[in-house]
Amino acid sequence: MRVSAISHIIISIILSVSLMQTLSAQEKFGGSVEFDRTVWDFGDVLLSDGALECQFRMKNIGNKPVVIYNVTTTCGCTDVTWSREPVQPGKTATISATYTNDEGPYPFDKALTAHISGVSRPVILRIRGVSHQKEEPLEVRFPVHYGKLGLKSTELKCGNLEMGGHKSEEAQIANIGSSPMSVSFTGVSEGLSLEAVPNPVPAGSTATLHFRVDAVDGIWGKNHYYATPVIDGRPVAGKLSVFAFTKANFDNLTKEQRDNGPKPIFKSSTYSFGKIIQGTKVTASWEFTNMGRSAFKAYKIDVDAERFTHTPVPEVTANSKGSFSVTLDTTGMPKGETLVIVTLTTNSPVRPIVNLFITGWIE
Repeated sequence: MRVSAISHIIISIILSVSLMQTLSAQEKFGGSVEFDRTVWDFGDVLLSDGALECQFRMKNIGNKPVVIYNVTTTCGCTDVTWSREPVQPGKTATISATYTNDEGPYPFDKALTAHISGVSRPVILRIRGVSHQKEEPLEVRFPVHYGKLGLKSTELKCGNLEMGGHKSEEAQIANIGSSPMSVSFTGVSEGLSLEAVPNPVPAGSTATLHFRVDAVDGIWGKNHYYATPVIDGRPVAGKLSVFAFTKANFDNLTKEQRDNGPKPIFKSSTYSFGKIIQGTKVTASWEFTNMGRSAFKAYKIDVDAERFTHTPVPEVTANSKGSFSVTLDTTGMPKGETLVIVTLTTNSPVRPIVNLFITGWIE
């Protein structure tokens, strides 16, 4: 390789890292702290690599000291330590995790739950990756191929975010070709950002795909965001899909405001249609009472089914009743026991997400 080509790659990598400082903006919690990341993806590792270590850095962005009270893990395979001293405004602390990497050649996904002063809800950090017994070719580890681009899946998850905020995640990609691979994206949905690091991706190597969803005003509940990869200047014949769920942000409400908020109480959370023949349409109805002190409304209704219609969820004043219905067309639905989840994204601080259920048996 010529020196000029090497220089070009080095410059591109530096520029990519610079761009990622914007794309991977820290995750903020409660207006008090921010983390440099909430997910540490080790990618593909070998059992022979032994224990895996990582660190999450937390900065105090408030105006008074904060304390990491406790950090718990999901199993004994993960050991965690953290800064015990109060963290002064503008200063940083670390949460360090060590995964034993001895559970076998399987994917792993471990949660760390951090309880921090000034943050009303625990902060969830994750470490994940895939352990292998032996080294496997990139083509096997990344089975979805778009030319030189290797992916583990075209469907990515970004989890939950709140209106006015954002959520960042990452996934591993591979260059299964014999020359460096430049990665960009076109047809990117509003609110979605993606960047590969390093970029270009060296031949026969992996890179981290950082992606971020920013909440867009008016887009609530379950949504898919899309982007078409562009490899060496040419769009591929396929899309990446990023799933995220957007709910309301109540972090800045006072206790009084929360107490005075809407409180929907449903007469029943489950509607059972019994036994029906496949292709039959069924209508599930729910009644609820707003036991709060202000008007209740649902920003969006999501139904976990392909064919359905629903009536609007009415805005209901305090101490008043409302109802709505969902009609399922069971054509093509699997036979046997059925469970369909109906999700409401609401303005209620105590019930920002309401899950209702349609059950029955399709013959």
